Amino acid sequence: MNVETDQKALVYIILLNWNGWQDTVTCLDSLARLDYPRYRILVVDNASTDGSVDRIHAASPNVLILETRTNLGFSGGCNVGIRHAVAQDADYVWLLNNDTVVDSHALQAMVEVAESDGRIGAVGSVLYWMREPSRVQVWGGGWVSFWTGRSGHHYLPVPAERLHYLTGASLLLRRSALDDVGLLDDQTFFMYWEDADICFRLRKRGWRLAVAEKSVVLHKQAASTGKDSPTLVFHGAQSSLRFFRRHSPVPAWTIAVGTVGRLIKRMLRLQSQQMLAVIKGTWNGIKESP
Repeated sequence: MNVETDQKALVYIILLNWNGWQDTVTCLDSLARLDYPRYRILVVDNASTDGSVDRIHAASPNVLILETRTNLGFSGGCNVGIRHAVAQDADYVWLLNNDTVVDSHALQAMVEVAESDGRIGAVGSVLYWMREPSRVQVWGGGWVSFWTGRSGHHYLPVPAERLHYLTGASLLLRRSALDDVGLLDDQTFFMYWEDADICFRLRKRGWRLAVAEKSVVLHKQAASTGKDSPTLVFHGAQSSLRFFRRHSPVPAWTIAVGTVGRLIKRMLRLQSQQMLAVIKGTWNGIKESP
């Protein structure tokens, strides 16, 4: 049961589930041990077909579950939860991947960082690999290069100017920042790069990004789609093109160099299906109106 006090900011924790009820139930078990005193949990089920809603409800009958009629993707599904949280006067929204297990102090640490500076619009966690909990997966977020069309994660603390985005696997968003820049762009990003996009929009409006070093989250990564699956690669290529078209000062250069790099990477790995997925995703993006 969530204990609420008027002295603390209200945080809505949003878990997006798509045919992954086992991971979601495990995550909910870890959230029940949070030491932060004022939070509410919301599960958004993205049109699962594996009986997820019944399974999650049986394991956590007090957790609110919102069901979508179709698979809205990561951005669309999260936005369903964000809109509900905003309507309930949430001060913060914590987007958390369902294939995670959180430390009991994870949320408290994030809120403390956010509350230390009113211009911090978003806070990330330090993610560790689920199977190797001593190895950092992502130190909050990462970087984006408009010269090479590439992005990558940070694995150690970095100066604020090098923190270009925070990963959506664990992302605390300030309500007033969302009021300023809007929600995730679910019209542009079905999955992947939506976290980078909202962070770039926040930074453009003068909001700061920060990492809560004491917010520890264990993460499987790509549990719902499968690591390196053609589906993941397709959406990654399409979304990266859309991101660079919006944010790069020279989109044509960034897109061309980035696409060539992705194709070479797949070719060297002898991944013909993934190469085809890169081509299809890129072509889909190119066909769209700028």
